[in-house]
Amino acid sequence: MIILGIETSCDETSAAVVADGTQVLSNVVASQADLHARWGGVVPEVASRKHVERLLPVIFEALESANLSLRAVEGIAVTNRPGLIGALLIGVTAAKALAYGWKLPLVGVHHLEGHLYSNFLAAPDLAFPFICLLVSGGHTEIVLVESHEQRRSLGRTRDDAAGECFDKCARLMGLPYPGGPHIDRLAASGDPQRIAFPRAWLGDSFDFSFSGLKTAALRFLETDGGRTPQEDVAASFQAAAVEPLVRKTIRAAQTTGVRSVAVAGGVAANRGLAQAMRQACEEAGLRLVIPPPSLCTDNAAMIAAAGAPRLLRGESDPLSLDSFASEPVG
Repeated sequence: MIILGIETSCDETSAAVVADGTQVLSNVVASQADLHARWGGVVPEVASRKHVERLLPVIFEALESANLSLRAVEGIAVTNRPGLIGALLIGVTAAKALAYGWKLPLVGVHHLEGHLYSNFLAAPDLAFPFICLLVSGGHTEIVLVESHEQRRSLGRTRDDAAGECFDKCARLMGLPYPGGPHIDRLAASGDPQRIAFPRAWLGDSFDFSFSGLKTAALRFLETDGGRTPQEDVAASFQAAAVEPLVRKTIRAAQTTGVRSVAVAGGVAANRGLAQAMRQACEEAGLRLVIPPPSLCTDNAAMIAAAGAPRLLRGESDPLSLDSFASEPVG
């Protein structure tokens, strides 16, 4: 089944063509990162206007890259929750118009489920059940994925998301937006033990908390006065953020008895997290799946993959499909 995926939940305008939910035929992403860098974060109104300008050209580029016409598409999957409501409405409206005009089935997709399904694009043989760490700029959550229809949240952040914490710390360090990749780059040559940044363990809970780490980074930078090399600050900060993510994910897998671990979301592209998770899974005898960086950040291929199970079962949503700024994934 040829599925057209559309993603406009934040500041990436993306369209993709995916076959049967596992084979990526094209995946086009028009980033707005440079545009929003001047403000140090995403401006919702600006993001929505850029989606209006870019979405149709991106859709046609995705079809051209797949060497297909719109007539070959058999279903449409579009992100309709959660996200910036104005941005979501642009993608959903375009998807409805295409579905109506070409009499195609349409399904709305949860953005985080899209990240979760990026793992099936990286490893089509990934079997249920498995533990997935969803970690991005707006979300940090451990999910037990039991089937296409059943998933259960085991723990989530109680305050800030890990990706947000990375970006805020990078801003405090004077690094450009988005800051996460810059932290990762600096950390590769720094000393992760130079600064004793705190870890929030929260007892036996699978929940996370990163507000204390963000505050500790602020206090350190205020008093340090630039004496400590940025590489050491970045490495110490990254180690403090990554350790709870890895240890709680591994413990969730061992507690539930599953043998596979997946990591998804923008922070999954962090090399420090990938290296630490790879080592921990190897020691615990667990299979690890992490998508390539192009499938970690927001993209439409993962949305098409997430919509595929419903479309393949012959299910669809009505043209009254609504958009929602927030909704839990579990």
